[in-house]
Amino acid sequence: MHFDLVSLIQSFGYVGIIGIVFAESGLLFGFFLPGDSLLITAGLLAARGHLNIYLLIILSSVAAIVGDSVGYWFGRRVGHRIFNRKEGLFFHEKNIQKAEEFYKKHGGKAIILARFMPFIRTFAPIVAGIGKMDYPRFLAFNVIGGLFWVLLTSLFGYFIGNLIPNIDRYILVVIAVIVGLSVLPSAVHFYKENKVLINGKLRKLLLSFRA
Repeated sequence: MHFDLVSLIQSFGYVGIIGIVFAESGLLFGFFLPGDSLLITAGLLAARGHLNIYLLIILSSVAAIVGDSVGYWFGRRVGHRIFNRKEGLFFHEKNIQKAEEFYKKHGGKAIILARFMPFIRTFAPIVAGIGKMDYPRFLAFNVIGGLFWVLLTSLFGYFIGNLIPNIDRYILVVIAVIVGLSVLPSAVHFYKENKVLINGKLRKLLLSFRA
């Protein structure tokens, strides 16, 4: 999916872009969606005349902001039911108290920075809701983060599209590099934070194959 973003955008247009940005920003299952690379690719296509850059920025910003708000209220209403597993890979009951303390102290900065971190981008508003972060405060940083994220990613793609001649020939390579660079830091961080749990599950998986 990551490497066929051009076809996806050309097939579904603004509706596809809005749907993916919304889902990745606030729906629990959206953590695997390619938000960064999608918007950069959309910017590249806008530079080639396939999309309107202004309409892209407006619609994507609204989708990102609304998506985070949905994620926040999802976390606030039903988040505690999800975090009741003792050994879940993504959800731990002990993380609720950490989330509450973290968002009381660093909530605004966390919401903005999370926009630029794949995987974390999806879970940040949900955890903010679980941590009972004040919603007006959350919304203010949500708007700032959403606008900043969409502007940087889409305009970066738009700039590259105008800068490099015949970008169409290299677009798949550019997207592959962008995806790798954007996912790697979060993957490394996630592994370090869950090293024991991940290694334990891998051992169980290998043992099951041997059996």
